Amino acid sequence: MSQETIERESMDYDVVIVGAGPAGLSAAIRLKQLGGDDINVVVLEKGSEVGAHILSGAVLDPVGLNALIPDWESKGAPIKTKVTSDKFLMLGPAGSLRVPNFIMPPLMNNHGNYIVSMANTCRWLAEQAEAVGVEVFPGMSCSELVYGDNGQVTGVVAGEFGISKDGSKGEGYEPGMILNGKYVLLGEGARGSLSQIARKKYDLEADCDFAKFGLGMKEVWEIKPENHNEGEVVHTAGWPLGFKKGGGSFLYHAENNQVFLGYIVDLNYKNPHLYPYAEFQRWKHHPAIAKILEGGKRVTYGARVVTKGGYQSIPKTVFPGGALLGCTAGLVNLPRIKGNHNAMLSGMAAAEAAFAAIKAGRAGDELTDYHHEVMSGLIGQDLKPVRNVAPLNARFGPLMGGMMLGGPDMWLSSLTKMNLVGGFLNLFKGKLSTTLAHGKDDAGATEPEDKHKPIDYPRPDGVLSFDRLTNVSFTATNHGEDQPSHLKLINPAVPIDVNLPKYDEPAQRYCPAGVYEVLRDDDGSNPVFNINAQNCIHCKTCDIKDPSRNIVWTVPEGGGGPNYPNM
Repeated sequence: MSQETIERESMDYDVVIVGAGPAGLSAAIRLKQLGGDDINVVVLEKGSEVGAHILSGAVLDPVGLNALIPDWESKGAPIKTKVTSDKFLMLGPAGSLRVPNFIMPPLMNNHGNYIVSMANTCRWLAEQAEAVGVEVFPGMSCSELVYGDNGQVTGVVAGEFGISKDGSKGEGYEPGMILNGKYVLLGEGARGSLSQIARKKYDLEADCDFAKFGLGMKEVWEIKPENHNEGEVVHTAGWPLGFKKGGGSFLYHAENNQVFLGYIVDLNYKNPHLYPYAEFQRWKHHPAIAKILEGGKRVTYGARVVTKGGYQSIPKTVFPGGALLGCTAGLVNLPRIKGNHNAMLSGMAAAEAAFAAIKAGRAGDELTDYHHEVMSGLIGQDLKPVRNVAPLNARFGPLMGGMMLGGPDMWLSSLTKMNLVGGFLNLFKGKLSTTLAHGKDDAGATEPEDKHKPIDYPRPDGVLSFDRLTNVSFTATNHGEDQPSHLKLINPAVPIDVNLPKYDEPAQRYCPAGVYEVLRDDDGSNPVFNINAQNCIHCKTCDIKDPSRNIVWTVPEGGGGPNYPNM
């Protein structure tokens, strides 16, 4: 519904921040550190509470947190489990081979890092933000950008409720509010809906490569004490995906006999028969993993896409009146499997640029200092040396590509940071190879189903592996029954007329929540594409992987979606 046809109240702020993740909350805290009571900041979060939509591995590099809140330990941050050991396993169907730590580039060493729940970390960050005067509003979906006379972003529409399935204003309709800001910072996470609008409107991708993604699926388990090794970090590659497809696993031994485990499948896979969720469930049956989970119980489940494009996929991060933060801009370091530290650093950098602009009497222009800091400062220095890992993974697989061919840049980057190489080699830091292109976006990588064989996946056993809908019940996902589907088909005929005959409609498999299904009569005739929008856990995979690019993910009413406890 258009903002021009609806009367809305408005509130004015200096800075409006969309998304209460590590990037948005870091930006808010830094703004108040700089401006105190002289700057008004609001954070809008679509989840029912801060942390409800946060899902990450996660091993946290505290570099960003140390810079933002140096005394975070004494302030009670829920960050307590130091990494004590690193293991990297190459998995075969029945066995495993540990890669010696001395072979791995030092930048992949997790010494000094922490195993954390980023959902709980963000809850704590929100408390810190409110303590310094930031207004934090959960349950507020931001559905539209608001523009000024010169085309600059001046605010957002937030909190619209009560639109019926047919698009009419239902009983109890609330039009929402316009929250105006001198600058609007978008920290919505990977593939944010407002960020996608800004990317297109301001042509922010004109000078960057395709954005690339992986689907990350995660479970939290409580395991037997004798199987638990608090602080241990385990990563694996190989089985069941094999060494030609991008992806791999993580298993982190957190506190209280819990392990955070998950599987990431790169969304550039070619075979439309691939079923990422089933690959994750199958992985847990590997002997090296099953022995850890034996006798334990799954506590919760969730899924979210992860940005994997790297340095060359970073778009222009600023536009008139705003900026992209964190995973919205694609700041994950792929080989390190970390992005939260860069998210926090980006939030702080955007805050500093916005504060300087406001102090100088500016508003609605481009925060060019912020974009320069992202590309050339600590974030760029973290991402540029590993920029070729993702394209090498895509060409040759993670073993030959990412580890063996991408290794020289990573090794040299680590050695120069440790001052173990001299001036001559330092000249080549991050320059041992040119910057490789990704070639295709993830949707375009999907090939017709007749080029590939279907994959026979084992049935879940209900002990180690579970069907999708059972696992979705552990996400506490909910959407209002009468609201329109937030999953929009550009052309409703495409799923059955194009995707089904050409690709065996891969939405049936790539969605980790069972949102999409093809229903048929008993004799297999009359296929119908059905969307169970209430199941959606906001992972955004469909918006990325649909081979016809026919699905657009939009925000549902505020408070809808998963309610993750400690992901």
